[in-house]
Amino acid sequence: MADFEYSDINPANELEKRIADAFLIFDHHGNKTVDVREIGTILRFLGCVPTEADVNEVISATEFEDSNGTVHLSKFLPYVSQLIAEHKMEPAPPEKLLKAFRVLDQEGKGFVDKEYMTKLITEEGEPFTVEELEEMMAVAVDMATDKIAYELYLNQLLVT
Repeated sequence: MADFEYSDINPANELEKRIADAFLIFDHHGNKTVDVREIGTILRFLGCVPTEADVNEVISATEFEDSNGTVHLSKFLPYVSQLIAEHKMEPAPPEKLLKAFRVLDQEGKGFVDKEYMTKLITEEGEPFTVEELEEMMAVAVDMATDKIAYELYLNQLLVT
């Protein structure tokens, strides 16, 4: 990553430097602030896997009341450092994902139908956006069978 000028913000360790560097990439005005709409992107850039509720929680905790929808690095850095240090918003381990797919595959065939999976991820829990759905299906679905061979899919995720 680029080396940024921290001046009044002094990252105490490599984690804080990584967070500050990621934040400053999205600081388009050079004043150590970002639009709240960038918070989810910054968290994902850092390797976090936040839900929309997680993103909103970070925004609520770090946005200045009179900021007109911006977050300053001085509030974001300590808050997100603590979240990452506490292993919050980490991606699910492969074993947990495999177990979840096996629950969905009640007949134990090793695959899940695209239509069934699409219905689940757009209507249950925290729904995917159209873009997220298209991105996942492009990698997950075997175009010849219209099915998700989930062990193969998980292996693809681990390689990329």
